[in-house]
Amino acid sequence: MEGKQINEIKGGWFWSWLLVFVIGALVVAATVLTLLRNINHFKLNRHRGHPEHIVPKYADALEIAMRFFDVQKSGKLEDNRIWWRGDSGLTDGSEANLDLSKGMYDAGDLMKFGFPMAFTATVLSWAILEYGDQMNAVKQLGHAQNSLKWITDYLINAHPSPNVLYIQVGDPKLDHDCWQRPETMTEKRPAIQINASFPGTEVAAETAAAMASASLVFKKINSSYSDLLLTHAKLLFSFADTYRGSYSISVPKVQEYYNSTGYEDELLWAATWLYHATWEESYLRYVTEQKGPEFGNWDNPSWFSWDDKHAGTQQVLLSRISFFGAKETSLAETIGLQMYRKTAEVIMCGLLPDSPTATPNRTDSGLIWVIQWSSLQHPVASAFLAVLYSDYMVNSKTPMLYCNGKTYKPEDLREFAVSQVDYVLGKNPMKMSYVVGYGSKYPQYVHHRGSSIPVDADSGCHDGFKWLESPNPNPNIAVGALVGGPFLNETYNDFRNNSMQGEPSTYNSALIVALLSGLVSSSSVVKPLL
Repeated sequence: MEGKQINEIKGGWFWSWLLVFVIGALVVAATVLTLLRNINHFKLNRHRGHPEHIVPKYADALEIAMRFFDVQKSGKLEDNRIWWRGDSGLTDGSEANLDLSKGMYDAGDLMKFGFPMAFTATVLSWAILEYGDQMNAVKQLGHAQNSLKWITDYLINAHPSPNVLYIQVGDPKLDHDCWQRPETMTEKRPAIQINASFPGTEVAAETAAAMASASLVFKKINSSYSDLLLTHAKLLFSFADTYRGSYSISVPKVQEYYNSTGYEDELLWAATWLYHATWEESYLRYVTEQKGPEFGNWDNPSWFSWDDKHAGTQQVLLSRISFFGAKETSLAETIGLQMYRKTAEVIMCGLLPDSPTATPNRTDSGLIWVIQWSSLQHPVASAFLAVLYSDYMVNSKTPMLYCNGKTYKPEDLREFAVSQVDYVLGKNPMKMSYVVGYGSKYPQYVHHRGSSIPVDADSGCHDGFKWLESPNPNPNIAVGALVGGPFLNETYNDFRNNSMQGEPSTYNSALIVALLSGLVSSSSVVKPLL
């Protein structure tokens, strides 16, 4: 009625056009905001240019740590940055008529284990999504994206049909019976799959998480690739959830190497990443009201690792939603998010060294220490979560963390993270860096085949062990490798056969890259773009 009166008074055509224009502009604005929310909701600092106050030692360490992904690459190498590495694994997957030549070797061996490799991709994606601008400021973003795509290219090919996923290339026994460079390996490399009859929920769900998180990374720079990743992620999650069963049972050989302690955390991890990638409420409902009470491990903090995603996923990643909001949520969903955040606070309080609930799992110098095999995985992972949570607090203007009557600021969490990474980089009783190539003192006898064998060596499967037993330092530097780490008494025995302390892994490298990316700028005061 009002519109008709206006038209009669002031020339209807002009005011009708203006009204249409205003409404159209509002619709376009709303659409753009929705697209920005869906595409860039993960970017904390999209509005900034380059971060200021770069910390040189962390920038240097990040550049070095990033190179280990190049050390571990399988396949026909492109823009090879490691002089002693060449093409390898070119026929991987051929017996299954698949191209599984890409991907990365797991550790110091020549195996491709899909479970930890997918975790590597997920963590690397998370680091890029949260701290891509900081990576870019020190010229490491492109390297991170390329390394991620090297893995996701492999994962795409490893998923040839909805309910089939190849989760391993190589036979661990055959592989460990040889000591060879990847370029000259001669042992058989079978490709192992899971399917509806022999399920592997945890590895299928972890791969779904990797695909979903990577789809966000490539959303703006390669939309068709992003869409492909998201399609695979949805199919893999459905496969994982429909055909539930542990891959440790379906593929018994993995029990000695990457035995799973349960798949519930991976299902929640995958669904959480799919929610971030799609904003589809069904995934949020899955992790809160549907499966949260059963799978969420609420009020029971745990250590973040390739096997246990509870701390990283649900409690910190879902706390992100609690901090910054989500679309319309039901009461049950809201309660679920609050439970995850409550557990995240318990975890953070446990990490702070002077908290009333501080974990006793530390060395005398303050390094988080949980297990002796690859001991650095837990302090590095914990420090990464602490940096994230600290930034979430800053960005959401949450001033305090309450720990049994004592309060802490975001800076306290960041200080804890700094203490852990500084220990890794040399501020420790051994006065050595545990990142190979960083600083003036670092391990010289890394348990790593390619690093330990001269490029021109003419040795086969069995006689190659002479290089394992050699008293000489490795002829090739496994630059960027994060070795296993110190014992509880803070000693480190640098000899090549000490795989417990001296073997690096790709997934631990993803964690140290993520941590350094969060600390490379001294300022964490940024705002979320929601």
